[in-house]
Amino acid sequence: MRFLAIGDVVGRPGRNVLKNSLSKVKENYRIDVVIANCENAAGGNGLTKKVADELFDIGIDIMTMGNHVWSNKEIFSFIDSEQRIIRPANYPEGTTPGRGYNIFEKNNIKFAVINLCGRVFMDNFDCPFRKSDEILKKLDTNIIIVDFHAEATSEKIALGFYLDGRVSCVYGTHTHVQTADEKILPNGTAYITDIGMTGPCDSVLGVDKEIVIQKFVTMLPVKFEVAKGKAQFNGIVFEIDDSTGKAISIDRISFTLEE
Repeated sequence: MRFLAIGDVVGRPGRNVLKNSLSKVKENYRIDVVIANCENAAGGNGLTKKVADELFDIGIDIMTMGNHVWSNKEIFSFIDSEQRIIRPANYPEGTTPGRGYNIFEKNNIKFAVINLCGRVFMDNFDCPFRKSDEILKKLDTNIIIVDFHAEATSEKIALGFYLDGRVSCVYGTHTHVQTADEKILPNGTAYITDIGMTGPCDSVLGVDKEIVIQKFVTMLPVKFEVAKGKAQFNGIVFEIDDSTGKAISIDRISFTLEE
């Protein structure tokens, strides 16, 4: 199977890039399944039902989230019923709406998607290493994709090696900066530290650059706004052997479109 994982979609600029390019990317790379991190897809702040439906209509099959999953409270009204949205699995057990992983099927082939959050420089999540062990015991497929939404590169790399040979792909999200370390690890797991951001490129991580500069210079509170102008598409394409669950290839995608 050939998967496309799209880096953190930020606001309307990110959604517009997908509207204008996703179908062509899917065709050019012969994509079977599209996964996108959408925790900032609605105005750069969480996810609404309207935006989720818009992105599903564009061609996204599965949405993963992150530490901003609850930033727009509307998500509480639909995350339980929408099985294509996966939030971090290492939120507290029994109290958190939604699901941290799910099993899907395409062309009669089952595959699992897991979403985890890191703990270094992040919130007080349960251990992603132990949580991944717990989830893997429950899965009945060897094609397993992990979106690790984390800040520290060391934590991401460590989880990649920890899961090497037990999952098909571990890719990082959250930092909005695409890294150039895509590889297949020794035991067959595709890995990259961060797949980047799909959103306004003349920005600071998707936010209007002047606002962020003002915050750094003055150290006073500011209200973040999604930047305007041309936008970028960041992601990866990876191919997985249907029978073994091992990675065959992993490649970065990065391009910009005028507004």
